Amino acid sequence: MFTFSPVIVVAILLALFVAGVRIIQEYERGVVFRLGRFNSVKSAGFKWIIPGIDRMVRVSLREIVMDVPVQEVITRDNVSVKVNAVLYFRVLHPEKAVIQVENYLYGTSQLAQTTLRSVCGQAELDELLAERDDVNRRLQEIIDLQTEPWGVKVRAVEVKQIDLPQDMQRAMARQAEAEREKRSKVIHAEGEFQAAQRLSDAASVLGGEPAALQLRYLQTLSEIATEHSSSIVFPIPIDILQPFYEMSGSSPPKKALPESGSES
Repeated sequence: MFTFSPVIVVAILLALFVAGVRIIQEYERGVVFRLGRFNSVKSAGFKWIIPGIDRMVRVSLREIVMDVPVQEVITRDNVSVKVNAVLYFRVLHPEKAVIQVENYLYGTSQLAQTTLRSVCGQAELDELLAERDDVNRRLQEIIDLQTEPWGVKVRAVEVKQIDLPQDMQRAMARQAEAEREKRSKVIHAEGEFQAAQRLSDAASVLGGEPAALQLRYLQTLSEIATEHSSSIVFPIPIDILQPFYEMSGSSPPKKALPESGSES
């Protein structure tokens, strides 16, 4: 009768033990299938499975940053653009990520591409450019809802770049230039209006005080004489000399009136 020696038995047991040893990293989980059926989820550390009976699939729990390829999109206002995005997601339930979908990475990538085309196609170009946060939020909600049965949690989706056609870029540049010119003209007109209003107020004050008007006239003469070295002949209104004539007792010269009528 054939018998196993203790050395052979120990060697077989040691080989089975070594074959079933698994070391799971902290960021991993091991999904164990026993005879084809789901058995358990192994946490990090030293683990042992039954060789030949158990099979373990490693699933990473770290957050995955996935680049969504450039997609050709026609917006709601019939503008053709190229859009790409970045997807941030992680696995929350390792058993679902293995059982419910064949390849959760590929499935999430394809779902992100189709959702990006759909959402951007429902928006207008101005909305894509000005309200990107709303577009990102809608993308995140739709993709997260569809990946939930896979045990995948989508944390964020960010539209990274929007490429416009050359003619559209030129049109937008002209529009922006016209908008800046309009704002410049409005600001200039408001400045002119305020300056005119101040001049009107100053004229009202000077008009109510004849002495103030005369002082302003003399001040202007003083400024001109200071700034320029040449001689300037400045006409003096006769009203300014009126007080001097009154002090001397003489009457101011009168303007000659043109004679009316004709000789007979």
